[in-house]
Amino acid sequence: MRIGIDYTAAVRQGGGIGRYTRNLVQALAALDQHNEYVLLAAGGWGSGDSRAGWPPNFRLRSIPLSDRWLNIIWQRLQLPLPVQLASGRLDLYHSPDFVLPPVGRTPTVLTVHDLSFLRVPQFFVPAFRSYLEGAVTRAVRRASHILADSESTRRDLGELLAVPLDKVSVLYPGVEERFRAVEDSEILAQVRARYALPERFVLGVGTLQPRKNFQGLVEGFGRLVAAGHDLPDGLGLVIAGGKGWLEEDLLAVAARHGVRERVVLTGFVDDRDLPALYTLASVLAFPSWYEGFGLPILEAMACGTPVASAGNSSLPEAVGDAGLLVDAGSPDELARALASLLLDEGLRARLVEAGRRQASRFTWEQAALQLLDVYRNASNRAGSWVHCPPGKEKE
Repeated sequence: MRIGIDYTAAVRQGGGIGRYTRNLVQALAALDQHNEYVLLAAGGWGSGDSRAGWPPNFRLRSIPLSDRWLNIIWQRLQLPLPVQLASGRLDLYHSPDFVLPPVGRTPTVLTVHDLSFLRVPQFFVPAFRSYLEGAVTRAVRRASHILADSESTRRDLGELLAVPLDKVSVLYPGVEERFRAVEDSEILAQVRARYALPERFVLGVGTLQPRKNFQGLVEGFGRLVAAGHDLPDGLGLVIAGGKGWLEEDLLAVAARHGVRERVVLTGFVDDRDLPALYTLASVLAFPSWYEGFGLPILEAMACGTPVASAGNSSLPEAVGDAGLLVDAGSPDELARALASLLLDEGLRARLVEAGRRQASRFTWEQAALQLLDVYRNASNRAGSWVHCPPGKEKE
């Protein structure tokens, strides 16, 4: 069987969907040596190391147009130029990034990570929201099968886009093995110096955009400080993430709540520094208004950092029984949760241990095995799957 996968995000993006795609496809490559895969990268593969290390049954192909131009051709103009012009014949095509190109009659698998543009549209630029509404709606109608990052997103697909739920499978992302407590003091010192981190701090992570509710985090931190708890000396709030859209002036919010000097905005953080950043943090606070899953929660847990998270959308699925859930709209509730995690050593120890167990349940190998099952089911209808005994994909 010849399977095409859009690998563009993996080549172009360091984090987000790029990291998701890299981890999932690399885990797939370690498991399946029977079927042939064609990885497609719009605009070419560049000069990085993304070409190296693939097994013989994985073929790399470039599409000689940028993803921007392909978006115009395929999504905005909806011209029926099939992806097979670049890939050659395909028995199945998988897009891990919300939208589908023209593929003729070839069966398709589509990954929809979230429906934030429909569930919380107020946090989107209108033109971008309108584009997503059209492109994603068309894609889910055309897809043979859909993968969602969580049960929450699966429900949203049914409720908001009327997708039959038997057409949707939940495929949870995994936690990379590199996410564990960093013990090298030199690495920790370098990361602390690189981002000017205080000795003790509450951590928030994510692109600076309103959906992440960093304003609520700053307000909750301000109320924590104002409550008069016996907090660690110099406790700070570190918000790690690059600039997004519709971002608020977080330092002005911090000044209004009397914590301007305690707040550090790191800007973009190198993906390689994340394990050390989580290790250095006293608590991860994740008060987002909506998430398709919430992988930073599990990454922090894997590094031994306790978590206070909003209890909406998919976030309870990530947290399980290993963290504290709060109302995203209540800074007071967030402040109380942070105080508990900072000051109650017994609670903290229990949640650190529970967090490591929770994170260990989510692996990329498990995700890749499930993906193979989805490919089998989608392709069996077309009669093109290369059959091998269960669990024998590596042989």
